Amino acid sequence: MQVYDYLIIGSGVAGLNAARLLPKDKKVLLLCKKSPWECNTFWAQGGIATAVDEEDIAVHIQDTMTAGVDYNDKKAVEILSKNSLSSIHDLIQAGLKFDLNAKGNLAFTKEAAHSRSRILHADGDATGRMIHMFLIEQFPHEMLTEAVVSDLLIKDGICYGAQFFTSETKQKTVYAHNTIIASGGVGSLYKYHTNSTAIAGEVQGICIEKGIKLKDMEMLQFHPTVVKGTHFARKPLLSEALRGEGAYIVDEDNKRFLFDYHKDGELAPRDVVSRAIFDYAKKHKKGIFLSFESFEKNFFKKRFPNIYANLKDLGFELPFERVPISPAFHYTMGGIPTDTDGKVLGMKNLYAIGEAACTGVHGANRLASNSLLEGVVFSKLAVEHSLQNNFKISHENYTNKIKSYIRNQEIDKPIKDNLRRIMWDTAAIVREEDKLKQSLKTIEEYLQQEVGRLLYLRLLTAKAILEAAINRKESLGAHFLIRNEA
Repeated sequence: MQVYDYLIIGSGVAGLNAARLLPKDKKVLLLCKKSPWECNTFWAQGGIATAVDEEDIAVHIQDTMTAGVDYNDKKAVEILSKNSLSSIHDLIQAGLKFDLNAKGNLAFTKEAAHSRSRILHADGDATGRMIHMFLIEQFPHEMLTEAVVSDLLIKDGICYGAQFFTSETKQKTVYAHNTIIASGGVGSLYKYHTNSTAIAGEVQGICIEKGIKLKDMEMLQFHPTVVKGTHFARKPLLSEALRGEGAYIVDEDNKRFLFDYHKDGELAPRDVVSRAIFDYAKKHKKGIFLSFESFEKNFFKKRFPNIYANLKDLGFELPFERVPISPAFHYTMGGIPTDTDGKVLGMKNLYAIGEAACTGVHGANRLASNSLLEGVVFSKLAVEHSLQNNFKISHENYTNKIKSYIRNQEIDKPIKDNLRRIMWDTAAIVREEDKLKQSLKTIEEYLQQEVGRLLYLRLLTAKAILEAAINRKESLGAHFLIRNEA
């Protein structure tokens, strides 16, 4: 029986950085649900936040807490910021190249809710892709693609490994001394989202099944600016860095209305901007656009080359044309509860890092560009803790039955499509308790049907989101509740 030292689930920044930091003599297997670049990291445009220097750490902490409505775990936020300088330095020393300014120094830019410029970017507006490609190049271990995790082998607080599909029907089991979940958030549960279509919250569903209660699942972030009107499942994102550099949001009459909602206008926290767009469009029945008229064309093409090319393919000539926008699901602040070393609470050798985890670092609303940083910082801490802990399983102690699952059923597609619509209509930017309860009832009815394994896990995660939203009776950050009239 082959036992790996480490099993890593997910090929985004958190999973790949954990793999990079594990010693080459360790036997490591990384499972990708599809191909390695089918992850949210690859699509991240804006950049990676970091404290600029030691003096900026306290300010970065405060900005993160303010954006998170002080619902954050302050210890986790302090760890994030205090480790940011060394983590970025480590990546640069390893060969990752961030964009430089005219003087040859790191080029910092600003995004919403940051009180100063502290966002690093690479290839203009392709930071996530550049980090991802760099980490893939550094990857020294074994990787298996088209491997969809269907179960975790958990018994008595120990994770013995995982079960996964390699095709529609074939299933395999892998054992490991340590398992690291880095599988991302829940984007594909929503009709409109910015995520890779591989991100669907299935591993979170497994955790629920194993008695690991998810934390803060009502705290879901909606990005204010995605291109409206495309037919893609994953909506084209218009990076927050655009607004940081001078783009602004207008209605069809070219009115900048965001200052009616918040003193910082376009640079208000994401939850505020998303709700403002939602509210204004509903009240005034007007289209909403992102305007680039403050940009000079050559600067725009150099600073945002990929957005320029992508929008040109969609028929827009930037920066001369406005682009119709709307909010879409973007990021999961909640997730699998861990300590600040990334260890899943109540488990001896199971870790969760990146968007799949909930350390409390983001609170009720993530500060822009803290997500890539979170993946880098907490993957390092998880690896260090696991190496120090040096936990070993005895695979023969796992005596639970290895189950045989059916991946998909014929009834899955209409249920999956309706699930995405339900989540968008009731558990999105603005929520109403009665509608949440009705949606929960529908999800519970779906769970009683003979659905495939993957849809079943998605439904469990959706149920957790709805229950969390119902249980939080007051609006907080990204959780915005409309009171039902008596």
